[in-house]
Amino acid sequence: MLAAAVLWGTTGTAATFAPDVSPIAIGATAMGFGGLLQAAIAVRSIRRSGYRLLHGWRIITLGALAVTIYPLAFYSSMHLAGVAVGTVVSIGSAPIFAAIIERIADRHRLTRRWVVGAALGILGAALLCVAESAGADASGASGSELGVGLGLVAGLTYALYSWAAHRVIATGVPARAAMGAIFGAAGLALMPVVLATGGTLLNSWGNASVGIYMAFVPMFAGYVLFGRGLARARASTAVVLTLVEPVVAALLAVIIVGEQLPPLAWAGVALIVSSLIALTVRWPADAPPQLPAFGADPAITGRE
Repeated sequence: MLAAAVLWGTTGTAATFAPDVSPIAIGATAMGFGGLLQAAIAVRSIRRSGYRLLHGWRIITLGALAVTIYPLAFYSSMHLAGVAVGTVVSIGSAPIFAAIIERIADRHRLTRRWVVGAALGILGAALLCVAESAGADASGASGSELGVGLGLVAGLTYALYSWAAHRVIATGVPARAAMGAIFGAAGLALMPVVLATGGTLLNSWGNASVGIYMAFVPMFAGYVLFGRGLARARASTAVVLTLVEPVVAALLAVIIVGEQLPPLAWAGVALIVSSLIALTVRWPADAPPQLPAFGADPAITGRE
């Protein structure tokens, strides 16, 4: 999951190399072709799991709808509110939405470790957001309320498709088949958007290379890794771990784009790193990890 988040953190910087391409075109192209690639490598697994996938078609449809909406909201949020603010609002709000979804749908109780880790991560993301907003105000730029609102939509849909994929995997469907079915369906749904908006990607090799990179690396490879992680962790834990994405985005903005991070932003980075330590380091008092049996539902067993 951390590896997936690192790959996702490169998307904002990559998009700066195609400034004349609309955020909707970038998002639809990246997730659309990335989703189709996931379906392509999972064809055999999808066929073997056909009955279980058909049985869970409602959750798969819900997940595919969320995947379809997510990139359009996420990249539009970054375009309107700024790369850092859009990323932080989208990714920072996802743990809250994920916890609410799991509480309502699965009756999960939140552990103290999760609460501490999520609080540190969300606070860190908020500091990054405040620091970037202050920098934008100082330079005469202004964030968009619509951009922040779209960031919240992205956070909700991110949490929703993470939960849906985890639920499908929990029924015994292999992660590759579950992710291939959900993201493949979303990829097909995004193709009309690609055809309507993606013409500028063909205007130059630079634009095309950005589209190819986004589809193959963060969206294809990143979500393959994310799917494997969802087979072993609940959605609420997964989305907290991926709070490393805005940290990577901020660091790349400093190293490659040449942006400067104020001390408040570095404090946010430190808090997010602390969140990851709290969630991933196993302390001596922790019980040995227990994975659910094949086909067992963590919502019923209570195991992560």
